[in-house]
Amino acid sequence: MLISVTYPPSRPVALRAAIGLGAVALALSACEKSSGASPPPKPPQVGYITVEPQSVTRTTELPGRASAFMTAAIVPQVSGVILKRLFTEGSAVKEGQQLYQIDPATYQATYDADRATLAHDQAALVTARAKADRYRPLAAAQAISSQDYDDAVAAEKEAAADILSAKAQIEQAQINLNYTKVLAPITGQIGASSVTPGALVTADQTTPLATVTQLDPIYIDLNEPATTLLRLKRELADGQLEQTSDGGARVTLKLEDGSDYGTAGKLQFSEVTVSETTGTVLLRAIFPNPDHTLLPGMFVRAEIVEGVNKNGILLPQQAVSHDSRGDATVYVIDAQNKAHLETIETGAAVGNQWIVTGGVKPGERIAVDGLLGLQDGETVTPVTSDLTS
Repeated sequence: MLISVTYPPSRPVALRAAIGLGAVALALSACEKSSGASPPPKPPQVGYITVEPQSVTRTTELPGRASAFMTAAIVPQVSGVILKRLFTEGSAVKEGQQLYQIDPATYQATYDADRATLAHDQAALVTARAKADRYRPLAAAQAISSQDYDDAVAAEKEAAADILSAKAQIEQAQINLNYTKVLAPITGQIGASSVTPGALVTADQTTPLATVTQLDPIYIDLNEPATTLLRLKRELADGQLEQTSDGGARVTLKLEDGSDYGTAGKLQFSEVTVSETTGTVLLRAIFPNPDHTLLPGMFVRAEIVEGVNKNGILLPQQAVSHDSRGDATVYVIDAQNKAHLETIETGAAVGNQWIVTGGVKPGERIAVDGLLGLQDGETVTPVTSDLTS
């Protein structure tokens, strides 16, 4: 910029020099303002947490279905006509409660006839025993032949055997008579009746009269992939996981509507073979079900406690994003306060946090706030976040 200053001739030389320098300064200031120059921007502020190992309980979520603890099909043990139905369909019944009455007339007659046969055989035994007692001294004195005495002893034994046979027949007749009262074999809920009074039923029929189902407790059958079971065993063997005090048996449920089932259950057993069609292993858990909230066939999701990782790592879900390939990523802030995008491996979610199984190390700083617009390798101003790892 060309600067021209004219001084009046009457001014002293020193004053004219000062005025000239001031004009130059004003001109330079005007030039700087007109050029629009500004100081460089500060690095963006990013909140971070420091990775710290902690005790993490590992769980597995599996689909499952409820199945009855016990189911009993009511099948008649004797043939006859149904006289009465003594229960309300869909109601609760107790073990030993009478459900049906089959016509007992013919079975009562058989029982009475067998009792009469027993009385006859008992009288015959008295006569045979008395005769054998009379023949014993006579045979010893050779007053009668040995054959006659042997026949008398044999007749006594036959009479005794007839009594045993008659008692057995009476017992069978009593059993059949009792079977005319159809009883509930277990306590539970009874379903619909397949017969009504007047129907003829037979002892060898395949259609049950009704079915009783015990709902408290109730089983939950789960199918765990064999690969998951192998991973669990490997982690336990390597010391990555420690078995919980109850053997990892605690199980919780979510119902079909997404609500939590209020009571926890326990794992009963696991199958010893892998299904050839699904590649899964059957697990069975048992749950209290006093209100009959769980019903056979109901779909649920179960969460099984696998074990405890004493050196587990948890990261807030807001710190984890996913790239175009679906891999989980986080920003790690290095010692020079540069944010680097790193790929990590995550497991199951615990509340609002991810279990991290690989990709980060204890002591590293992970960005959790101010991630919008953050670029890989960008210098940041790290500040401690209120979130915890």
